[in-house]
Amino acid sequence: MVGDQEQKGRRFEVRGINHLALVCRDMAATVAFYEGILGMPLIKTIELGGGAGQHFFFDCGNGNSVAFFWFPDAPLAAPGVSMPADRPDRGAIHSAHGSMNHVAFHVPEADIDSYVDRLRAAGVECSEVMNHDDSEWGVARDVHDGVFVRSVYFRDPDGILLEFAAWTRELDPGDVSHKPAQATGI
Repeated sequence: MVGDQEQKGRRFEVRGINHLALVCRDMAATVAFYEGILGMPLIKTIELGGGAGQHFFFDCGNGNSVAFFWFPDAPLAAPGVSMPADRPDRGAIHSAHGSMNHVAFHVPEADIDSYVDRLRAAGVECSEVMNHDDSEWGVARDVHDGVFVRSVYFRDPDGILLEFAAWTRELDPGDVSHKPAQATGI
């Protein structure tokens, strides 16, 4: 989390995510899931000209939106390429370069455990709550001082990997301690 002073020194005044645009197979199922199950109000709908499809926007809080395109002639999903083949708790987290791996929605820390029950009651298969820390495997069984975020993973009707994530502490400069990897063999 970057402080206000640091944000003002940047070239562009980025205020967060306006919207993330994804592609769905069935807009009605997408509306039923995001508005009906997750409770994200549908705030804008667009019919694309010439029968090219639709573009719908959902409010995901704090002025942010998640949007979906529906294209009648879109290619089928390619799990393991355009998205992870499975959830992180099952080990299959890789997706191709340039793909969208998952969308994490910020939720209150106090509610994260109960959200598992609420998702399952709505018929959504999900992981247990994962306590992310800096250990070798990045996950702890129990919450401790080193846990920085707690999350639960699930999929939408199109197989898009979603996450409810709750920060457990303020991040500081010590949380940035790894050298970025560089591509090899290109």
